[in-house]
Amino acid sequence: MSLIEDLQWRHAVKAYDPSKKVSREDIDKIIEAARLAPTSSGLQPFRLIVVEDQQIKNRLSEGALNPDCMRDCSHVLIFAAWDRYTAERIDRMYDLTTDERGLPRGRFASYTDKLKSIYLDQPAEVNFAHTARQTYIALGLALAQAAELRIDTTPAEGFDNAVIDSVLELEKHSLKSVSLMYVGYADQSTDWLASMKKVRVSTQDFVMEF
Repeated sequence: MSLIEDLQWRHAVKAYDPSKKVSREDIDKIIEAARLAPTSSGLQPFRLIVVEDQQIKNRLSEGALNPDCMRDCSHVLIFAAWDRYTAERIDRMYDLTTDERGLPRGRFASYTDKLKSIYLDQPAEVNFAHTARQTYIALGLALAQAAELRIDTTPAEGFDNAVIDSVLELEKHSLKSVSLMYVGYADQSTDWLASMKKVRVSTQDFVMEF
């Protein structure tokens, strides 16, 4: 299958079959697609929380716009961004980069100093707006990987961030939730969107060329 065919196949599932679970092997592939996503300056300023435990899903569902999806899907993926940039976070990522590449630590000091000069004086909400945007790249790749595996998904922003952050104690990790991705297998009898035609604006309306 081609990527285009995969994307034509997928849709935002509206009901999941709670009796069907996604294998650990396939979940790991989806995680890896998200992990390999490009990010600004290679900082990976977010983390991915994977929830399979039913009791935790039930607690999270109290903040969901579609609680049935959260309870019935196989896994919930939470994309959570750094609450702000810090010198320690920037240095830690670039220390990892130089170590993995066999380079001396500090090799990119002039660049990391520039990053610190840009980010560290910004208000936390400006920092978070930037880190949060990075998560959507990973979300898109995770959706595409799941589609290739013919695993159903639903991307979601319709949730109470405060509930999600509290249940997962994200503040302890200086993270804030941004988006969710439900993963599982659709309940064919109640997923009302499955039988409907995928609708997008035409290529002519979508693309502006100069």
